[in-house]
Amino acid sequence: MDFTPFPDVTALAAPVFVASVAWEWWAVKTGRAKGRYETKDALASMAMGLGNVVVNTATATIALWMMMLAWPFRIMTIPMTWWSFALCFVAYDFIYYWKHRFAHRMRWFWMEHVTHHSSRHYNLTTALRQPWFGPFTGLILVGLPLVWLGFHPYVLALAGGLNLIYQFWIHTEAVDKMPRWFEAVMNTPSHHRVHHATNPRYLDTNYAGVFIIWDKMFGTFVPEREDDKPSYGIVKQLTTHNPITIAFHEFGGFLTDCARDGLRPWRWLGRAVNAPGWSPDGHHNRSAELKQAYVAAHPGQAGQPGLPPARD
Repeated sequence: MDFTPFPDVTALAAPVFVASVAWEWWAVKTGRAKGRYETKDALASMAMGLGNVVVNTATATIALWMMMLAWPFRIMTIPMTWWSFALCFVAYDFIYYWKHRFAHRMRWFWMEHVTHHSSRHYNLTTALRQPWFGPFTGLILVGLPLVWLGFHPYVLALAGGLNLIYQFWIHTEAVDKMPRWFEAVMNTPSHHRVHHATNPRYLDTNYAGVFIIWDKMFGTFVPEREDDKPSYGIVKQLTTHNPITIAFHEFGGFLTDCARDGLRPWRWLGRAVNAPGWSPDGHHNRSAELKQAYVAAHPGQAGQPGLPPARD
């Protein structure tokens, strides 16, 4: 069965992205919508988006080549129909959930994903703040099982593009809550604000791309609370709007930590495969420790969604 490439839907959507950012920026500045805009931060986010387009364009051939290498080893060939594409879209989002979870739970992948979380603001430009060296971490290989299952790489590329387009609109404070039935199934601005927050209860939660049901199935869902408004950014906040620093600061931090370890490759590996904040000396500062410290200071909140039970 022959497959032909589909148009780059994210490129086609670019004018809509730009228009939406312009509208939200105007609406926030004129008090017509909730949210915050800082010009330097927004411009940095857009610069990161442009850099991401350049990198992805330069590496797209390599990524497709890797997928095409797996294609001859598929167990079946799934035809391109409306039902098969719907199945592919859902399957891709399931894989995305795990890719996204790995990106938070392993420092090697967090080195590139941290870029997306580095803004202290949450608006549509934050959706554009994308990493510059994601293809080089190898996380794309998580999608290979879908190729082996029988979904052609061209079909997966289309599903991935539409998945990314969906996620653009959820990066906003201008939308409060969607209807209850929608919030129950789909990822929404409310759910994703939680994901971008640094509040202890919200750390490492709500990894969904399109369907929030994955988080509910695998125990990583935490609802947004009125009494704990999200505070955005990363645990160690950046104080610069320099795109180079935004793109590579965590990679530099990883190399610095490894250099401090000396010639101990097992420590380097430990830092790479464990969660951000892991230390070979046992003095960890991972999200687990941050949550436990919060509970120790606020024992009445122990056991609430996103927080561990109190220690005996």
